[in-house]
Amino acid sequence: MISKHVYKKQGIELNYYEIRNQLQPLVLIHAQGVDGTSFENVWGELSKKYHVYSVDCYGHGESLHNAEHYNLEDIGKAIICFIHDVVKEKVFLLGHSSGGLLAAYIASETELCSYLILEDPPFFSSQGERRKGSYNYIDLSTVCHSFINQSESRDFVLYYFSHQYAWNFFPEKSREKIKRKMTAMAAKYRRRYPDRNLKVMFWPKAALSGFHGMGKYDPLFGETFFNDSFHCGILHENILRNIKCKTIFMKAETNFSEDGILLAALSEEDLKRVSELVADIQIVRFPCGHGIHIEKPREFAECLARYCSLCDR
Repeated sequence: MISKHVYKKQGIELNYYEIRNQLQPLVLIHAQGVDGTSFENVWGELSKKYHVYSVDCYGHGESLHNAEHYNLEDIGKAIICFIHDVVKEKVFLLGHSSGGLLAAYIASETELCSYLILEDPPFFSSQGERRKGSYNYIDLSTVCHSFINQSESRDFVLYYFSHQYAWNFFPEKSREKIKRKMTAMAAKYRRRYPDRNLKVMFWPKAALSGFHGMGKYDPLFGETFFNDSFHCGILHENILRNIKCKTIFMKAETNFSEDGILLAALSEEDLKRVSELVADIQIVRFPCGHGIHIEKPREFAECLARYCSLCDR
């Protein structure tokens, strides 16, 4: 049975979801723009083997919304305190995308992680000048930056839907017509169901997963990836070099646009660097997009069962 809680301590405020049992604790850290419920399609399967905790990061869901703390260190340290005070033992730690950056930071700074599972995190590609050639930068980060600097719209979900980079994948001749029609459908749904996750007819289910919880997302979080302040100057290579626990890296497909934009979390060269820096790492590839647990839930759960079983209590 899923229960929802809030962990508060000296300025820390983390909302989290829990499925209690006596099994190995597994802490889930979601990607940018969504919240802890983005894993709800795999909660049931994971709870057969793990005591599941799924947190909302700062700026997401019902956790603290204060832009001063939207960075790797503050969120990472908040989750470290959460593990110390709530879980009270070593955990399996799984992070998706930017959540993977946070999970890696936690594993590099503490001995609280006995197994680290990284679901397609953007190592190297989201930091420094490299970030400007990534999909996240030209899509979510740039849209967040634009939204913050305009005053016409207050609905970030609808604003993002109408300004997302994905429109560039439609045929140029019909792009604007399709965009107008689908944006009108999205606006109608938002007016009717402002508190629900966005649904738009004919829009791919996997793409809509990126809107899961976006209604409670603070665009100022995306601004930290636009201006590169999220990492607090901590280099990814230093994080990876300090990870001592067993690690799984779940890698989605790698693609580039015609103009060289990285349409993936990280490149094959980036992945090679990761594998060279982490002492004990297993690379597992998935023939799908960035949201592996969304597109391949059965294979996702099987991967954890296969590679983590020897470390279970």
